[in-house]
Amino acid sequence: MSVDAQSFKQAMRHCAGAVALVTVGSEPGKRTGLTVTSACSLSDNPPSVLVCVNRSASAHARILEERHFVINFLNEEHALLALTFSGQKGVNGDDRFGFGRWTTGATGAPVLEDAVAAFDCVLTQELETRTHSVFIGEVQHVRSATAVDPLVYLKSGFHSVRDIRDPVVLGDLDARRVSWNEFS
Repeated sequence: MSVDAQSFKQAMRHCAGAVALVTVGSEPGKRTGLTVTSACSLSDNPPSVLVCVNRSASAHARILEERHFVINFLNEEHALLALTFSGQKGVNGDDRFGFGRWTTGATGAPVLEDAVAAFDCVLTQELETRTHSVFIGEVQHVRSATAVDPLVYLKSGFHSVRDIRDPVVLGDLDARRVSWNEFS
């Protein structure tokens, strides 16, 4: 039995994801990037991240060619930038870098200066699926902000974490006498 694509997408809309821009290209005019919610940490030994990129995305071939990329996690002020890098504003390739404040990372790839966190990576492995590649990158440099809230994608829209109500804090868990053993 197989789940149809629409049911899968509908269910995934209820799973919040941090919004990031994956950027690649060390030369102006040859840079590109895309918006993803499919980036996460993999390991701290060595520090590694992974990101899933559609093979039809312009950044896919560039990542394979350049052998590096940056995952720039966006803050709540970056919703328009996320839309721009998603292609929804009709801006493509290097023109996308006309928006936001950019610097060059350790690998030569573009780094968003005011990202929540930016992971500058060397590509160490690629795993292929039918439509996407999972790129694994060893982190060469990291930078992070201190007083910004991340941008989250949930239920087909962008949100600040402040928009998400009723946060659960450790004190709440202790007060309710919930044991971590119940979650394992």
